[in-house]
Amino acid sequence: MPSTTDQLSAPQRMTGAERREQILAAARRVFAEGGYAASTDEVARAAGVSQPYVVRLFGSKRELFLAAYQQASDQVLATLSAVPAGDDAGKRMGDGYVGLLDDRDLLRLLMHGFIAGADDAVGRVARHTLGEAFRLFRERSGGTDDDARLFVAQGMLINVLLAVDAHRHAGEDTGMDGLVACTLEHLTPLS
Repeated sequence: MPSTTDQLSAPQRMTGAERREQILAAARRVFAEGGYAASTDEVARAAGVSQPYVVRLFGSKRELFLAAYQQASDQVLATLSAVPAGDDAGKRMGDGYVGLLDDRDLLRLLMHGFIAGADDAVGRVARHTLGEAFRLFRERSGGTDDDARLFVAQGMLINVLLAVDAHRHAGEDTGMDGLVACTLEHLTPLS
């Protein structure tokens, strides 16, 4: 019989749910970097599992991408949904969204999802996420359709600017410098 010390030092087997989350975390990183063109083999290597195991769990690259994209979209909507209605709801929703952008993989995966939106299932998730962000802003802030449209548009612009590292290329293009300054000036300092 193993001693208590042996039991404490023995590696713990992951549950199926934990392994699935490990693979989704790796998929998020890999798809954020390479987009839909990334392979299930790359995801498997990043997760430390075999490629057949990834396929066995998710069925196909499309289903894996969709699961990772759905998870990222759900994270955005959960952040916006967590803000209660009130006078400062719009600002708090904006602050919550900006807080998510510290996770560069999240914003890049979201961008790749919009590009891969020609796939019906991915497009459905993308459309729902944008529509739900619009609806939540209206509902929680009491703002107009135009206010909600600007909220969603501002979020997309911030995503694009951060995805292309615009803030790290000051002086390269005066127009971009102006756009970055007026769009990102109110955000916390970006490195």
